[in-house]
Amino acid sequence: MLKKGFKQLLAEAGAVIDGVSVPSALGLLDDSEVIFVDVREGGEWSQGHIPGAVHAPRGHLEFLADPEFPRHNAALVQDKTLVLYCASGGRSTLAAKTLHDMGFPRACSLVGGMAAWKEADGPIEA
Repeated sequence: MLKKGFKQLLAEAGAVIDGVSVPSALGLLDDSEVIFVDVREGGEWSQGHIPGAVHAPRGHLEFLADPEFPRHNAALVQDKTLVLYCASGGRSTLAAKTLHDMGFPRACSLVGGMAAWKEADGPIEA
């Protein structure tokens, strides 16, 4: 039996990190203090993403966020608000919790993910 299942992990992450609604996120698109981070896999990214987003797949996030990693993504900085998103919000919630644990206090998750973004007719670039 698992010590913790995905539901408990999501609940624990959700208790620590903030969720950002799509309407709020739309208002952050041009904010220089905000970086959108797409944690979906490459195939999902290539189907369209939020304009200006940084691609950091969930499976590589910890490495890309760590300045000591040779392929560190310099866009992932601790003093910015990082709005993470995935397809529906689960992976991005867990990823935001991971970044929070790493020392990114302003990491948060887009509620409803890319599905909610598309439903709200948020801009998408290929």
